[in-house]
Amino acid sequence: MPKATKSLGIGRLLIAVYGVFAVSSSARAIYQLAREFDQAPLAYSLSALAAVVYILATIALARPSLRTLAFIAVSFELVGVIAVGVLSYLQPELFAHPSVWSKFGQGYGFVPLVLPFLGLLWLRKQSAK
Repeated sequence: MPKATKSLGIGRLLIAVYGVFAVSSSARAIYQLAREFDQAPLAYSLSALAAVVYILATIALARPSLRTLAFIAVSFELVGVIAVGVLSYLQPELFAHPSVWSKFGQGYGFVPLVLPFLGLLWLRKQSAK
């Protein structure tokens, strides 16, 4: 199999995972904001922010003309996952209800922590071509 085809397949898988996270985190955030916002406003607002980031990253990764936006979105995601992850351990009272990024994405099998590294790696490989 040619290298370009293999890379395209990996890219499609990455975009599909981002798409799943865009949909799932958006649904979760909409529900939380509409029904439970008063219980954990910070955590639920961060879930909504994560949803927006996943939507932007999905769209930008899928369009070669938006590589700069993809890099910004995925980099922001990485910083967000790390910052929220650390904060959720240092100030657990702020995260009585989990967000997508709390505890480094523990509720999602730590995929939110791994995903931006894979996204940045894939973007780097694509820009090297």
